[in-house]
Amino acid sequence: MAAVENNVIRSQERVKKLQGVALFWAVVWARAYPRIIGALRQKSWLFFETVFPLLGVVGYIYVYRAVNAPQEYIGFVVLGGAMTAFWLNVLWSMASQLYWDKEDGNLEIYVLCPAPMMAILVGMAIGGMIMSATRAVVIIVVCSLAFGVVYSVGSIPTLIAVFLLTMIALYGMGMMFASVFLASGREAWHIANLLQEPIYLVSGFYFPVRALGTFVAAAASLVPLTMGMDGMRQLLFPSNQATGLMPVELEVVLLILLSVLFIGGAYFALRKLEQIGRREGRLIERRR
Repeated sequence: MAAVENNVIRSQERVKKLQGVALFWAVVWARAYPRIIGALRQKSWLFFETVFPLLGVVGYIYVYRAVNAPQEYIGFVVLGGAMTAFWLNVLWSMASQLYWDKEDGNLEIYVLCPAPMMAILVGMAIGGMIMSATRAVVIIVVCSLAFGVVYSVGSIPTLIAVFLLTMIALYGMGMMFASVFLASGREAWHIANLLQEPIYLVSGFYFPVRALGTFVAAAASLVPLTMGMDGMRQLLFPSNQATGLMPVELEVVLLILLSVLFIGGAYFALRKLEQIGRREGRLIERRR
């Protein structure tokens, strides 16, 4: 018995309890790992998620070719089709994820473990971003080669900055929506369906958003993808800067503000959710 107790004590001494920043990033990696590795293990998912979405993009390309649209518009479609991968991932694998985890019985584990919930959401975002990048890269490479899309990058550092800020703001919005969808309960499925197609239109996935008019385009700019795609199109196709919604420099500033707004909103939404859980013993809407 004494030997067993000594072994237990020595084992406990070897266990390093992570705290603070170390715990936060360990949780981020642990939550991102299944999404990064899982996408590679399921070869059928990888095929369906990369090949089938090409069909919709190709359809829009042939529409533009049929009406003799400028060649740059085909590039607009290719970029928009690639960015749909990130929007769908945010909508279904970020905003709806906590609700699905609750249905599968994983949410209780998240709440009971010492890991901060914010770290779990950040890990979901990083893993989902990398997972969606595979589909986006395939769409850009295949369609660009097949239809002869020519890019003329004005500033590579600015292009990278616009893309990264768009991802930070977009996944920050998904992190905030995760709490909102969880609180809404069964309505989460309907909200996700409601937001999917309208965002394709108002964010200008397949055409310059400026065509919607100044007021509609300005309202659509609350979705980070709107300004992100508009800025990347201006940088990738400098000859069509006249179709841009606003100067790229202003869009960078606004994307920074949206990133702070959505990430801060996600933090306070989680805090509110935890307060409801402690006070009322529930994390979703009250059953009728």
